[in-house]
Amino acid sequence: MQEIWGNIVLYFENNMDAYFNMLQQHISISFRVLVISIIIGFPVGVLCVVFKKRQKMVIRMFQILRIIPSLAVLVLSIRFLGIGTGPAVVALSFLAIPPILMNVVAGLEGAPPFMLEAAKGMGMTPLQVWLRVRLPLALPLVLAGIKTAMVEIVASATIAALIGAGGLGQIIFQGLSVRRTELLLIGGVSVAIISILSVLILDLIDRFFQRYKRYKLH
Repeated sequence: MQEIWGNIVLYFENNMDAYFNMLQQHISISFRVLVISIIIGFPVGVLCVVFKKRQKMVIRMFQILRIIPSLAVLVLSIRFLGIGTGPAVVALSFLAIPPILMNVVAGLEGAPPFMLEAAKGMGMTPLQVWLRVRLPLALPLVLAGIKTAMVEIVASATIAALIGAGGLGQIIFQGLSVRRTELLLIGGVSVAIISILSVLILDLIDRFFQRYKRYKLH
């Protein structure tokens, strides 16, 4: 164990700049994928609730994407999009959209009917019911979907190194190729820390909105 720890210290002494470059790449890819997934997943989820006849078809389509292994999606992206960061972002977005979309649908449809009726009885327009009642009530589930997507994105982004997208996956695959435990630990622990910090940040955002809602109610 002391030897492994010594090798870890030695790695950072000799490769600090390269490590931070890979860390930056990993965070950049993950953030871009999350933003794209929210931009697509949220409105599609809303449309699924508005146009219920198409809901099952759309959800099934995205569920199929969710069960496809990350590596398979990335391999397919090479054929159509080539290699690099762009194709990796597009491929990973397909994997991250489903949990966001499905939680948006579940959150919006989970609004208690009596609250919607009460809002209409108060004279709210349909748009006001959506903005002031449905969306705020759905927010906890929406954020839960974003958390799930974020964890999946950070983990899957390691595989993106295989198509030249960079990131911490480079350290992990290098460790596998040369059988160096310290590299696997550096890469794996770094990815785990990013995942945990991402969830903590989203938790803080969730708490902020919860406090804001309570403040508005008072």
